[in-house]
Amino acid sequence: MTPATTRLGFELNALLSASRALTERSAAAFHEELRPAAFHLARWLYAYGPARPSAVAEAVAMDRSSASALFGRMTSLGLVRSDRAPEDGRSVLVSLTDTGRTQVERALALRQDELEQRVEGWSEDDLDRLVSLLHRFNELPGGGVQRDGG
Repeated sequence: MTPATTRLGFELNALLSASRALTERSAAAFHEELRPAAFHLARWLYAYGPARPSAVAEAVAMDRSSASALFGRMTSLGLVRSDRAPEDGRSVLVSLTDTGRTQVERALALRQDELEQRVEGWSEDDLDRLVSLLHRFNELPGGGVQRDGG
């Protein structure tokens, strides 16, 4: 391992730790009574819209039973609702309620505010360079880019 890749590993670890802490704060802003995993589910629904609970669980790498329990709790708090799928009345689609959407927007605004604070005073050139390098780093072998939906 070269000194440069060691420094890269250190900075990536710091970035991931800061991101994890920010996600915890964002999740608390979404709803203080819910585990952070609920925010991941809600953020996915915010980005992609109504879906089968199993599809959302798979998309955020959560087991179905945990997602189901969280969706149940979020439903009781008025953040999500379940409706029958129009194409198949036996299937259920979960979606954010207006309250859920407002709460996700509030949590995302908190994230955006912190991000803006961290880069306050940076030039557009520095920001563009960072974005370009992060994009390049996140490229998958074969040209694809890893995205998580939000």
